[in-house]
Amino acid sequence: MTTLRPGNPVRVTAQGAARGTALILVLWLIVLLTSVIGAFALMARIESLQGKVLVRGLVASGAARAGMEYSLTRVGLSDPRLKWRPDGRAYRWRYGDADVEVQMTDESGKVDLNQADAQLLAMLIQGAGGGEDGSRMDQTQAARLAGAIIDWRDSDPLTQPSGGGEDADYAAAGLPYGAKDAEFESVAELEQVIGFTPRLYARLEPYLTVYSGRDRPDATYAAGPVLDAMGLSGDELVAQRQRPDANGLAQGVPQGLPQDIAGVAGGGTGTYSIDSRARLADGRESVLRVVVRVGGGALPGMAYTPLRWEEGASPR
Repeated sequence: MTTLRPGNPVRVTAQGAARGTALILVLWLIVLLTSVIGAFALMARIESLQGKVLVRGLVASGAARAGMEYSLTRVGLSDPRLKWRPDGRAYRWRYGDADVEVQMTDESGKVDLNQADAQLLAMLIQGAGGGEDGSRMDQTQAARLAGAIIDWRDSDPLTQPSGGGEDADYAAAGLPYGAKDAEFESVAELEQVIGFTPRLYARLEPYLTVYSGRDRPDATYAAGPVLDAMGLSGDELVAQRQRPDANGLAQGVPQGLPQDIAGVAGGGTGTYSIDSRARLADGRESVLRVVVRVGGGALPGMAYTPLRWEEGASPR
């Protein structure tokens, strides 16, 4: 036995050095393999979560789509116990594990940007375009904005008596374009009309259309602000519309099941804006906002023709 004493050098043999080096290499290899396995496990976990999110999003989107198509079936039924009314009220439906809420409005109940006169437009802008506190917009300002809508769609270069917006006004405002001098192709064009802010557009958009072809909305399907603009009592008429009749059919309409229903869309004019919101048990939501016209038009066999289509999903 060799006794180590202070000051005596330690002799390391070549065989011992090789063993130490091998031990260090093995330890580094273990660390490397552990890192690789950990990274692989993390990537697999992330991909699994992404797959679940994608699948749940597709499920929610499919449920919202089902709610929209189901509403087209219900609105065409003749039985008042099952028929859905396209006047903007909310209907709730259970589809699989999703809770679906559908709001359906006949486009004839909205103000047509291409047909409404300046007075109706001004009344809607003054009422619905007011402040968050419920205050009404100044009458002069509302009339000027209504005139800008008329100037945007008419072909003459004359500004409306109440004010409006022709090419010179757009140039003075620093805008790189002038009045379109043609009909609105979509409600979204209103954002380009001089004087309309994103906030004002957001408040007016639910009550506007370019698909009805009517100079005055149909009060049967009109929302409260539209009824007010028509000189009617919007809150009172909407409340009356929602009030149960003698048979209790205005509210709590029996929902039934999809397989129990057989019908085609046909209530109202056949052109509807539909908001369908599906919420899954885990809180994931999908929202579908469309404008559709019943019938395939140029595509035979289709139940409806999409005129506008917006959809999105959001986890909550």
